[in-house]
Amino acid sequence: MLRFSRLFPTASIGAYLVALVIVVALPLLAFVGFLVLQLEGQEREGLASETAEDAQLIARSVDRELQDMATTLRLLLTSPELEAGDLRAFHDRTQRSLRSNSLYVITVDKDGQQRLNTRSPFGEPLGKMSNMPALESVLKSGITEVSDVFYGRTSGKWVFNVAMPVPEEINHSGSAIIMTQNADDLQKLISIEGLPAGWSAAVVDGQGKVVLSVGADKITSGEAFPGNTLRLMTGFKGTIEDVDGDSKQMYGYAQITGWTWKAVVWGPIDTAQAGILTTFRQLVAGGAIFLALAVLLAYAIGRQLRTPIRQIANMAERIGKGEIVAPVETRITEANQIAVALSNASFDRSQAEDRIHLILHELVHRTKNILTLIQAMMRQLGRQDTTMPEFQRAITNRLQGLGKSIEALAKEQWAGVRLRRVIEIHLSTFEAGDRVLMQGDDFMLKAEAVQNLGLVLHELATNSVKYGALSVPQGRVRISWDDIVANDETGPKISIVWEETGGPLVTEPSRQGFGTTIIQRHAIAAFGGTVDVEFRPEGLVWRLVAPRANLERDATDDRRSLAI
Repeated sequence: MLRFSRLFPTASIGAYLVALVIVVALPLLAFVGFLVLQLEGQEREGLASETAEDAQLIARSVDRELQDMATTLRLLLTSPELEAGDLRAFHDRTQRSLRSNSLYVITVDKDGQQRLNTRSPFGEPLGKMSNMPALESVLKSGITEVSDVFYGRTSGKWVFNVAMPVPEEINHSGSAIIMTQNADDLQKLISIEGLPAGWSAAVVDGQGKVVLSVGADKITSGEAFPGNTLRLMTGFKGTIEDVDGDSKQMYGYAQITGWTWKAVVWGPIDTAQAGILTTFRQLVAGGAIFLALAVLLAYAIGRQLRTPIRQIANMAERIGKGEIVAPVETRITEANQIAVALSNASFDRSQAEDRIHLILHELVHRTKNILTLIQAMMRQLGRQDTTMPEFQRAITNRLQGLGKSIEALAKEQWAGVRLRRVIEIHLSTFEAGDRVLMQGDDFMLKAEAVQNLGLVLHELATNSVKYGALSVPQGRVRISWDDIVANDETGPKISIVWEETGGPLVTEPSRQGFGTTIIQRHAIAAFGGTVDVEFRPEGLVWRLVAPRANLERDATDDRRSLAI
């Protein structure tokens, strides 16, 4: 995490918000753009399929027209007039029948000489037909064929023929029968209503010339369709894409079944996909506007955040100087919470400093008391007739007991320790366990009482372990305390009794040592009471009677300690 954080430079919150907007928005816009491109690809595939289908629909319409013309020719070949060689009757009947369909019939010899042409009155001199290659192809193949588009001399228009060879039994009427139609008449078969705006359609003959074309890029009949594009149209049906000028064109084509013609539909891809392209442009423009607005909004929010942050930083600086600060009010809820927390912290710091000063003062006072107590212990021990090792052991044991009391007071911040806890602390060292019985209502000892009573208890326990009840397994110690009714000016008194039973036979010592001084003189001086020591044969009994106020911590001590 630390290495990753090094990648980020030091910058304002506004800069980070702007960067966050850009990091979030750009991938989102890129993903949407990717989806639009996917949609554009799918639409292009659909457009290709529809274009090929449109070309095939035109091819089918033209095929039906050519098939109808071929069928009409087959019916005409069975005409009695043609079989009888009565060309005038055949001409008149055929002209009347086909006049409404704009179809014309020609019969020709194998050299192309016209025998009749329903475009012209019968008997009018006729020349050779205009499209000799088509006649030669039909006579050679012996099947019905459609010709390429050509300019008819008789009609003066671009026309095409459907030619059929005449059977030998009636070839006296001609070698081939031809149905001709103006190329413009095919316009009714080609509809561009379903095509995209700006698209075109055409029918192309076997030589690549346009039979008929409609639409925006209409090509005149007889003109050649672009050869490079036409060569790419392989197969029965399909689509190709080619560049025409500045735009990319799509071509759909379909071979007219059984004939040499093709139906072609084409146009610019952009116009066919105008909707998706418009959507893409709108997306790009909208994305740019959205990104710009988001960046501006992030920058504005960064400026809005800068003011409360500076105010809070100023509060922190003042707190560092030790001032008590009032919370500032901002428009950001979290910033207000921080401001309140800093304000509270400034008050807490002030109180903590006051506590520290009081604790230091109290520590000096406690230290003086402890040093005074240690000096008294050393003077008492110094008066005894002991060797230096004995003096060292004696002072060490007492200091250990005193240290336990000080440690307990420190844990309670010098506010005092309960009586039962003091007894447990000092007797735990001697592993007395369940051989010590405590009786009495527990209460809180003041700090001085904890130290002094701890010395006394430590001394009594040390003496009991060496000579008394705790020196044998069956020995017991009962520590009890109770209030005593007193009518003097010292107030309520308390009696604390140390009573040993079950130990070795007890005899009163011949001389008094430092231990006796602690449990008698020091206890009397420390608690302002009386001490009675009985050396009963069954066990030592020590009794302290002192004013309860000299031992118990009261409200005055609480205020003086001030939660130390």
